[in-house]
Amino acid sequence: MALKKSQKSLKKWTRQKWGYITKSDSKKPRSKRGRYLPASVRRSLTKSQKAAENRKKRKASAKGKQRAKYSKKVAAKVRRAR
Repeated sequence: MALKKSQKSLKKWTRQKWGYITKSDSKKPRSKRGRYLPASVRRSLTKSQKAAENRKKRKASAKGKQRAKYSKKVAAKVRRAR
């Protein structure tokens, strides 16, 4: 039986190695953590992009938001990884 498009997407998503941009973030409280991205995207980001994304996510978390929008360049990289 063939998988539906949504099932293929989910299968691919689960095979990716997801993690925080900063390795120590997994030990921090949720409100202090940064971005959670696939390994391919984390490797492709510059230090300044990583810092900016973490600042953006932490600022949104501090305001009680669950999500923070990606910057345009990072959003494009995340889309390609999906």
